[in-house]
Amino acid sequence: MKSLLTTIALSSVMIANHSFAQTRVPASAGRAEYIEVEKGVKLHITDIGDGQPIVLIHGWPLSDAMYEYQYAALAKKGFRVIGITLRGFGKSDRPYGKYDFDVFSDDIKVVLEKLKIENATLGGFSMGGAVVLHYITKHKAAHVSKLALFAAAAPSWIQRENFPIGLSKADADGVIRKTETERQDLIASFGAAFPAKEGNISKNVEKWLENINLEASPYAVTQAITALRDLDLRPELSKINIPVAIFHGTQDKLCDFALAGELNKGIKNSYIVKFENSGHALFVEEADKFNSELEKFARG
Repeated sequence: MKSLLTTIALSSVMIANHSFAQTRVPASAGRAEYIEVEKGVKLHITDIGDGQPIVLIHGWPLSDAMYEYQYAALAKKGFRVIGITLRGFGKSDRPYGKYDFDVFSDDIKVVLEKLKIENATLGGFSMGGAVVLHYITKHKAAHVSKLALFAAAAPSWIQRENFPIGLSKADADGVIRKTETERQDLIASFGAAFPAKEGNISKNVEKWLENINLEASPYAVTQAITALRDLDLRPELSKINIPVAIFHGTQDKLCDFALAGELNKGIKNSYIVKFENSGHALFVEEADKFNSELEKFARG
């Protein structure tokens, strides 16, 4: 008798659980955290909010996690905010192979296609600024209606003939060598160089950004910065015919403010937003201004 009662009780619990599973309303919005861009390669995606899309591409060697304070603020304002982590960085897959701007641009296109994104504002920070510029010209602004550049390492990260802005090739080669011999020390040195001055970002924020940087694949870190050294986007600027906002800190030690002027001069439908109190870390140094200016641009 006792065993019969136990069996009945267990059956009742199983029926109740099955019924709950059938009737429960899913808590998830059904958005994928990982999107496959080619066989065996998935990119990590942050995708929150509803409404007009803003798509954000991180810098080197960061990940989509860098936009933590943009996701929350812009989602509250009625935007769907999507961060894409490039292959080799953050939580994205890190296959052996190419890590150049064609690959990064092609990966972004696959993500936007799979998410069915149209008329997005596409933004990129530092190296990500060079990535999104190349994406716009390579893929003829597919899925995108506006472009935002944040402290962009563009149109050229290094000095070239008739272009005296940026690092010398020798200095860039030195950075590349350090990625192969002193990567942890190199990343730690960014902490002091990132803000306009000490105290502009807290030690905790500095450590947070350093930890994100250290997540990246060492191989991808070297390959991507080598590709950036070799990239000259000056001939591509005249091909851009969508509205462009250029956000840049006037005290940027890593990507000189003069780069913003070159971008503005080369892109016909563009304007500069100066961040007078920021260095390279404008997205956290002046986060409120960054978010409000991006909102204004995306809505305009």
